[in-house]
Amino acid sequence: MISKPLHNFPDDAALLDLAQNIKRWAQELGFQQTGIAGTDLGDHEERLNQWLAQGYQGEMEYMARHGRKRSRPAELVEGTLRVISLRMDYLPDATAQQTVLDDQEAAYISRYTLGRDYHKLIRKRLTQLVGRIEAQLPGHQFRVFTDSAPVLERALAQQAGLGWIGKNTMLINPKAGSYFFLAEIYTDLPLPVDAPFTKHHCGSCRACLDICPTQAFVEAGVLDARRCISYLTIELKGSIPKELRPLMGNRVFGCDDCQLICPWNRFARFTQEPDFAPRHGLDSAQLAELFLWSEEEFLKRTEGSAIRRTGYEGWLRNLAVGLGNAPTSEAVVSALQQRADYPSALVREHVAWALAQHPKPAPDLKT
Repeated sequence: MISKPLHNFPDDAALLDLAQNIKRWAQELGFQQTGIAGTDLGDHEERLNQWLAQGYQGEMEYMARHGRKRSRPAELVEGTLRVISLRMDYLPDATAQQTVLDDQEAAYISRYTLGRDYHKLIRKRLTQLVGRIEAQLPGHQFRVFTDSAPVLERALAQQAGLGWIGKNTMLINPKAGSYFFLAEIYTDLPLPVDAPFTKHHCGSCRACLDICPTQAFVEAGVLDARRCISYLTIELKGSIPKELRPLMGNRVFGCDDCQLICPWNRFARFTQEPDFAPRHGLDSAQLAELFLWSEEEFLKRTEGSAIRRTGYEGWLRNLAVGLGNAPTSEAVVSALQQRADYPSALVREHVAWALAQHPKPAPDLKT
């Protein structure tokens, strides 16, 4: 059904009709849920300021760089009245998360990054959605975002009714868990807003807090990023603190433990997006195999992937830690020895640490 075009100053009934169409179009474009929020984020701004004051952002200085623009949409994009918040499932089918984690010689890579980089796909879909809106109601302002600007995505999604922010700081939907990407459209259209999601369904459960390998949660809902494996393997550009390395296990790009243990993720839906399917066997590759990739191989096999964010040097650093935590074997030690004299001091440091975790066997003494 094609709706009748609206004029530039729609009445309430026309805006309601448009909001319903937006949600339908978004579903047709592959988004699983859409909600509409205002620009008042309530106490989310104060919680952000308290988190920054504690220094929990570590080297992510961009979290504070834009001042209040992150928590006040109208200051980021002047004229913004509403935020259209959307989610898209990303969990690939049959990636055997726990099996890979339990295999200490395998490399665990966060499930959201096994396929193509989500930024381009989601931005394209958002642009298509805006095109449909503009075709029905031209002359208005739209800006699209997906983890690409100072936006409090989870707070906006909660305000738009998409779920609650759990103890693990993830947005959780009671019918879909938390394995999904979030995206936003800022607009000056006074669309009718959806009811915020005000219930908190974590209850007394603290499984996510207890399972965190590095105990990065200061308390429920408060994450010290400086201890988080996702931060250590992606955002941190220098040396990984030695005391945290043994706790990282085989997690070499991101970490899903607090989602994997969450009981609400029994409702998670597998993605239907072919672009999110694992590429190059990264869902079950061996640490030693990945560590021996040349830079050319790394660039080729991570083309169009979010893994590129860590860079080749960071990739080797992370894998060296994983190999240091792996069981001692000829393959593990041989791989590390081949990088012992690598030109990067950062890589050499982590390789030396990893080799020290695999002491040489005592020589046989003849009597």
